[in-house]
Amino acid sequence: MKKTLLSLLTVGLAATVLVACAPGEKKEDVAKEIKTVRLGVMPSTDNIPFLMAHKAEMDKKAGINIELEVFKSGPDRDAAFQAGEVDGVISDLVGLALYKQGDMDVKTVAAPYDEFDLVSADESVKTVSDLKGKSVDFAELTGTAYAMDMMLKDVNMTMADIKVENIPPVPARLERLGAGQTAGAILPEPFVTIGKAKGMHVVQTTKDLGFNPFAIIFDTKFIEKNDDAIKGMMTAYNEASAYIKENDRSEFMDLFIKDVGFPEDMKDLIEVPDFGEIEAVKEADVTSALEWTIEKGLLTKEITAKDVMNNDFVK
Repeated sequence: MKKTLLSLLTVGLAATVLVACAPGEKKEDVAKEIKTVRLGVMPSTDNIPFLMAHKAEMDKKAGINIELEVFKSGPDRDAAFQAGEVDGVISDLVGLALYKQGDMDVKTVAAPYDEFDLVSADESVKTVSDLKGKSVDFAELTGTAYAMDMMLKDVNMTMADIKVENIPPVPARLERLGAGQTAGAILPEPFVTIGKAKGMHVVQTTKDLGFNPFAIIFDTKFIEKNDDAIKGMMTAYNEASAYIKENDRSEFMDLFIKDVGFPEDMKDLIEVPDFGEIEAVKEADVTSALEWTIEKGLLTKEITAKDVMNNDFVK
């Protein structure tokens, strides 16, 4: 279940004080409330800018308190989101469609630095085409299946060209790769890093194909009432991203290992990318994911990408 990583800042806040002023006299500045933004995430390197922003109080400077809730499973994260235990989540775009199908009023606000990777331990598998007739592990009717579909489509193949292995638990996919029980698997972090440490290799990524299957998603009512807080979150993220690029990884890697739960012996193997400034969600990415969920019967409602996007918070 979830593990609260970042405790709520204790901030002494003054109530709004109305000061009687003489003519020409200025009123005292009103203290602004520090708003907590609770974000549900999975263990991944894309959390590093949020963690750094909180550690260095970049979030506080932007008028917010970023509180990450790290979940061990997608269903746990989604249940917490539905129950209002978090204000928003980092999820894939298939998950976004499922939220809407489940009558959740949500919208995307940004695209995190994230991806799905196709990983193999089979030295003969160098391209997606090499998987023809071979077993590939992922969870059917989820974002991992969508990613696999797109990778196959890129080389003019379909699911019929591979042996689909429906393996929802991600650790089980990694174990099967290591045991030679499957030729490939769709993995998220931290399992990609762990797999590479065990001698596995990445065959293809969603980034290679030029699309991002992930988004930062918030409850629409939260967005409407807390637009300044979301803007503050973006500001803090961008400042942290710039800091990470310019400073030694020792400044933040121990924090990541401790708070996200990566194995200590993986510390030197974790690849820290140039996160850059947080980006807007691409309409084409959302449209593609929605069309896929409709095709698979997961989404029956008439929804367009513009119905579920709010890019007002990013450049």
